[in-house]
Amino acid sequence: MSQLQMDRPAALRQWPAQVELIMSALDTGQFQAENRRSNRRNPYRVKAKLRLFSDPPLASPWEIYTRDINARGLGFISSHRLPLGYGGLIELPGPEGGVLAINCTLFRCREAAPGWYEGSVYFNREQPAFSLPVAHDVGD
Repeated sequence: MSQLQMDRPAALRQWPAQVELIMSALDTGQFQAENRRSNRRNPYRVKAKLRLFSDPPLASPWEIYTRDINARGLGFISSHRLPLGYGGLIELPGPEGGVLAINCTLFRCREAAPGWYEGSVYFNREQPAFSLPVAHDVGD
């Protein structure tokens, strides 16, 4: 399945209510602002883990909630302010199943709402799995 649209599973409905509220507000706002991206991103809402190379060796990964994705990067929200410019490894469910581990660099992380941040990472190498339009909602 190269294009995937799934019904919102029960596990996804257990995300913090603030996550859904912030994503909805950001989605609404994006239609009002000019989109300067050269490559359009597709909706891709999954829970992911981000490990920064600067984190202590035994530190837990940062939990992020992805918003959208393309072959070059993804947008997310997080309850943590993350340091810009740092490299790391993001682990997320792939569109065809399984977990993908992708080297990335944190490009943006700014406050979207009190205690919540929206940001983006760019992938260090293009990810063909996300080249085609995908819409994906999965739980853990």
